[in-house]
Amino acid sequence: MKIILAPDSFKGNLTSLQVAAALEKGVKRVLPKAKCIKVPMADGGEGTVQSLVDATGGKFLRKKVTGPAGKAVSARYGMLADGETAVIEMAEASGLPLVNGRQKNPLNTTTYGTGELMLDAAKRGAKKIIIGLGGSATNDGGVGMAQALGIRFLNKQGKEITEHGAGGMINKIANIDMKGLDPLMRKTKIIVACDVNNPLCGKTGASAVFGPQKGATAAMVKTLDGNLKHLGMVIKKDLNKDVVRLKGAGAAGGLGAGLVAFTKARMKSGVDIVIEATDLHKHLKGADLVLTGEGRVDFQTAFGKTPSGVAKAARKNRVPTVAIGGGITDDANGVFAHGIDGLESACARDMSLEEAIGNSKAHLANAAERVMHLVLIGKKMGTINSRKRK
Repeated sequence: MKIILAPDSFKGNLTSLQVAAALEKGVKRVLPKAKCIKVPMADGGEGTVQSLVDATGGKFLRKKVTGPAGKAVSARYGMLADGETAVIEMAEASGLPLVNGRQKNPLNTTTYGTGELMLDAAKRGAKKIIIGLGGSATNDGGVGMAQALGIRFLNKQGKEITEHGAGGMINKIANIDMKGLDPLMRKTKIIVACDVNNPLCGKTGASAVFGPQKGATAAMVKTLDGNLKHLGMVIKKDLNKDVVRLKGAGAAGGLGAGLVAFTKARMKSGVDIVIEATDLHKHLKGADLVLTGEGRVDFQTAFGKTPSGVAKAARKNRVPTVAIGGGITDDANGVFAHGIDGLESACARDMSLEEAIGNSKAHLANAAERVMHLVLIGKKMGTINSRKRK
């Protein structure tokens, strides 16, 4: 049998490749000669860089950049094996874990460091940059990122605003000067991994929905929302782009809007980007089974999460898919209507989270072994029924 192992990471525990290796161990107990192909997956969020580097044999690069609070941080990103595709998680340079205490203030935090990572990748030969949005500490509409790429923002007096772009200063912007955009960035293709549909402003916008978790008070949310609305109007006036109503514009404190406005980026489902980058469809040719999974499988798994994306790709190639979760909720059966053919839990009995995490590799291997025995029962039943028909 040819079996594709394409799980997501188990957040805070195992990388996608480690999960796939554990599943392979269980498969081999039942079918020692099975051809197992490990394709680490992700959905554009945390773990995407790790998964794509592992899947393509790429490498990690580090760069000292400006953190969200203005202090230098060491940020990591990936360069895939082709040497022309970089993968960046904006949270590495501008993420919430990088701020604490009084620093946790979206009026002051900036995406400048994310722009520095993008420019560094382009200087190292990247012709395409994949950017995962999520976990941001910022609400600056991508202005900080744009400044790092050479774009100038002018006030009413026509003078350049030299302070780093932040949620509390973007209302000062009167004009956008794109002339200074680095020539390398003009040639670089930007793909944004975004799985939220939040617009830039309003009740479901960046500030109202995500601002509080970044330290925003109710009063700050009102200010931030108004500032982003102002930025959207300036973008429409100077760049002729309407990002205020754009789905996903509110991702990462409006960085989604900024990337589309300032770099001509395209937004795409995170899991679809990873499927394309890892050549999953190519691996699926002639496969007999796909094993995928994530830390928790519930009904939401069916909507844009890694297992559903993998199952969709597998179905196109007429390959059945079984999802193995660290845990499975009562409503998880809803995924059966969305392409996933079978479910299994890594935990065969009730146990504490500490025990589940501490022995996760063994639990995953055991779960894969159980799945393979069930698969063989299905094959035997198929053979018996075929004989009866004859």
